[in-house]
Amino acid sequence: MPAQGPVRQETDRQRPQLNDPDAYPTAELLEQALGRAFPAFRAFTDTLRSDDFRLKPEWRFYRDGQAWLCKITSGKRTVAWLSVWRGCFKVALYFTEKTGAGIDDLAIAESLKDQYRSNRPVGRLKPLVMEVKKKAQLRDVHALLRYKMSAA
Repeated sequence: MPAQGPVRQETDRQRPQLNDPDAYPTAELLEQALGRAFPAFRAFTDTLRSDDFRLKPEWRFYRDGQAWLCKITSGKRTVAWLSVWRGCFKVALYFTEKTGAGIDDLAIAESLKDQYRSNRPVGRLKPLVMEVKKKAQLRDVHALLRYKMSAA
């Protein structure tokens, strides 16, 4: 029986948190799910609303994925998606072939550039997903958000 504990824990890490459609993602629920990554999450959401970005986070429960996701918008345009995982959050941006062409020129981690190059398109869009656990990782996320907003 003890072997089931780690297996269950690993399974939880592999799926998004916030799976209860009736439990809106409050600060308390987010802090519980994110743990040590919560300060980075707070810094990220504060930056979204800042004058530099003026982005709007919108939480919705998506039945197809059975989880709450945060759509990050500028007006009517979706800029990114945020999902909450145990101990981290993920920010996903999607680029067309044309808008993704400048990613190699950005001052971001080479691993993100490599990930983008190796990702397969989903329809006409190519994803770039960043897992964030610490505030230091936000520099790359911010750079990609700025790029995405200017590439429209």
